[in-house]
Formats: sequence, structure tokens, C-alpha cells
Amino acid sequence: MDVDWEKLRIAAVEVMHRAYAPYSKFPVGAAGLVDDGRVVVGCNVENAAYGVVLCAECGMVSQLHATGGGKLVAMACVNGDGDPLLPCGRCRQLLWEQGGPRMLIDAEGGPLTMAELLPHGFGLAELEAVNGGNGS
Repeated sequence: MDVDWEKLRIAAVEVMHRAYAPYSKFPVGAAGLVDDGRVVVGCNVENAAYGVVLCAECGMVSQLHATGGGKLVAMACVNGDGDPLLPCGRCRQLLWEQGGPRMLIDAEGGPLTMAELLPHGFGLAELEAVNGGNGS
């Protein structure tokens, strides 16, 4: 599937302007391309209890499932200036499970795969291997 990086960046910038970031003053927007061609978006939502902040990628994955699911193929994440921003460690794990090792992430200098951002990723396959396929 061809990735229109400009379209993803524009969607990420648009949603970044809706972020709720009164504490850090660091708005973030994320836009992901789904394997069926949809684009899903999310923005960060902060909270006075800093540890319960919702990253933009979390909102994007929530919209992915709320609108029918699927697999993420590519994602652009931007800061308040519209510059590419790489996902934090927690979000890398979240994205690994929603897109897999070949999912593309927009970055300065060109896209990176999730396998490059999260080497030796851990997901459902590893759980199934240990738990005999029951996932628990």
C-alpha cells in the first residue's frame, strides 16, 4: 500500500491543534493509515495527575478500534511546530501490537519500521507461544 506521507502529516497537524496540553504546553497529534485506507487520528490529553496523560498515539489507536479495527500500516506523529516526533516507549509497544514490525513511522530523514524503533518487540505471538494459544 502506498503511503501519502503529506496527507498523514496534515491530518496529524490538524488534530494536534485540538490537543489538551495545559501543563506541558507540548501538543502532539498522530495520524495513522489503516490497511483498508482509512486515516485515524488522535491528540494528547493531559491531566493534573501527570501519570495518567493520554498520548496522541493512544487516542489514535482508540479511534482505530472505535471505527472498525484493522491493522495500522503507517503513522505520522507531530509536535506543536508540525515537526515529526517519534513515539515514546509505551506507545511503541502499543503501535507494535496494532501494526506489527513492518508498520512505518514518519521520521526526520525518512520512515522507520516499528522493528527499527522497537527491536525484539513483544506481542500476542509471544504470549500464545508460552500459554498454548489461549492468550492468558
